[in-house]
Amino acid sequence: MRTTRRRRAKTRQFKLTIAYDGTRYGGWQLQPDAYTIQSAIERPLAKLAGRCVRVHGSGRTDAGVHARAQVASCRFVTKLDPRVILLALNANLPEDIRVARVEEVDAKFHARFSARAKEYRYQIDCGKVADPFTRAYAWHHRRPLDLAAMRRAGRLLIGRHDFTALSTKSERNPVRTVKSLTITRRGRMLTIAVRADGFLYKMVRSIVGALVKVGEGRLTVEQLRELMRAKKRAALIETAPAHGLFLWKVFY
Repeated sequence: MRTTRRRRAKTRQFKLTIAYDGTRYGGWQLQPDAYTIQSAIERPLAKLAGRCVRVHGSGRTDAGVHARAQVASCRFVTKLDPRVILLALNANLPEDIRVARVEEVDAKFHARFSARAKEYRYQIDCGKVADPFTRAYAWHHRRPLDLAAMRRAGRLLIGRHDFTALSTKSERNPVRTVKSLTITRRGRMLTIAVRADGFLYKMVRSIVGALVKVGEGRLTVEQLRELMRAKKRAALIETAPAHGLFLWKVFY
């Protein structure tokens, strides 16, 4: 008589790809006084594992920021198939958070430290009247924007630079490499996509704020160049609202 061998539980490493609407959350990272994406995901994982499981994200999105494909890694003892974990997580998560994929990966994989680049996209609704169906996912800006000037300014930021002028927090190492920056418009929706090897605190929202100011004619391309050279945050740079920003993709 043939006996069936039961799969033994062991410690395994998983990669989670997650989409979420960040509107009602205090950002990604655990906080004592706010409901966050990380805490929402760790609760059902703890049920699966029978103990607390720490989830490490590729980056810390701010309150109100969304994600199309945030990546997180976690490690726990289980014999469950990744497909079962996927179904179990989504069955116990709020409707505005969904795990798109669960993959078993090498123990050395880390969502943050293994990442080679990330892409963020920012949406601006350029309609004269705000669209109520995109109000939570795009910054409504009804004044005309000079896209040609914005694109010239955007080209200044491509490459390896000190981005102190486009961050709201001082960093030990403020140098980052922007691999691409594109500005496209379809109908009333303007999208600014930025891909880099890393981002400073509120860097993308500061880039968007600066580019919009250039588009309005309130900041020149040369002024932006000088601010970058000065390596100092100035009042001329404004930070775009959080709700138009999406973590779009993480590259490994």
